[in-house]
Amino acid sequence: MRDTRESRLLLVLLIAVAFALITVDIRGGANSPVDGARQAAAAVFGPVENGVAAAVDPVGNAIGAVRDSGKRHDRISALQAENEALKQRLGSDARNRSRLNQLDAMLKTAGEGQYGIKAAQVVAIGAAQGFSWTVTIDAGSNDGIQRDMTVLNGEGLVGRVTTVGPSTSTVLLANDPDFTVGTRMEKSDELGFATGHGDRPLSVQLLNGKAKVNPGDRLVTFGSQADKPFVPGVPVGEVVKVDPSGGDLTRTIYVRPYVGFTKLDIVGVVVQAPRTDPRDQVLPAKPQPTPTPTVTVTATPSGTPNPQGNTDIANQNANGVGNPDPNAKPDPAGGNANPPAGNANPPAGTNPNANPKPNPDGNGNANADGEQ
Repeated sequence: MRDTRESRLLLVLLIAVAFALITVDIRGGANSPVDGARQAAAAVFGPVENGVAAAVDPVGNAIGAVRDSGKRHDRISALQAENEALKQRLGSDARNRSRLNQLDAMLKTAGEGQYGIKAAQVVAIGAAQGFSWTVTIDAGSNDGIQRDMTVLNGEGLVGRVTTVGPSTSTVLLANDPDFTVGTRMEKSDELGFATGHGDRPLSVQLLNGKAKVNPGDRLVTFGSQADKPFVPGVPVGEVVKVDPSGGDLTRTIYVRPYVGFTKLDIVGVVVQAPRTDPRDQVLPAKPQPTPTPTVTVTATPSGTPNPQGNTDIANQNANGVGNPDPNAKPDPAGGNANPPAGNANPPAGTNPNANPKPNPDGNGNANADGEQ
């Protein structure tokens, strides 16, 4: 359609009519004169609009999904990461509690022995240069760690530092066959040298071949000159076996170490030795034995006690209590029966060969010669 004067006038007229209808519709409200025309147009064009919308909606939804897919992907990724973090947090609660308990026990040991320690964590097992019993810890020269420092945990002696790097160090464990430490027996102060044997108990050579040692006795480190490589007073273990002394100058005992070398996690490197030897202070208190209750049984004597002191009824005198003598004859005057033979002594001054006769007067007494 060409742009002519008539077309412009027609466009202006249509616009004016449209504004007029809009004004009349707004002012009319619910009683608008164009309401019928609106309903008729809706009845005619409604199905067409629904059909077009049904055809266009999937395309619009697809476009919206493509437009929002980036945001949804980021949200899903964030939720997955949060879920994994929660799982790791829940799964590590038991481990965190275990590590906290180890740290508390180690700090208690360090406090009792007055050791200045640097806490570290075991990050690797074994060394690349051989098959020794060693571990790698996450503390090195940057943390003040030096070679030949004592390593312990809350249970006792772990080992000594052999090599030091900037951020890691290697620790030779006390159960290694190349490990040797001076020991001292609790209370008796007997000295010896402990050597590792892998997963078996430590062997200790006591300098005194006649030393009295029993299973259950405990040992601590004796200490080294200038406190390197070992500080004194660190618990080593408990005696489990004593070799019989064969008259040698030394005596061998076997000691179960306090430390579990296969489950090390939190350890402490002694960077400052104690001012004085703690001796046996770091050893845990021995449990007190539970007293065994005793029961006292008192035997009850047989028979019924006699007021005169006899306990057997059969041995009582013939006083009307107990068993009567079958040879006794009753007194016709109502007196007491004759006593059993051998139970009554004759009165002083009487004839022992005289037979007592009943007294007719009823007093129950007979003369010594049998006369009344």
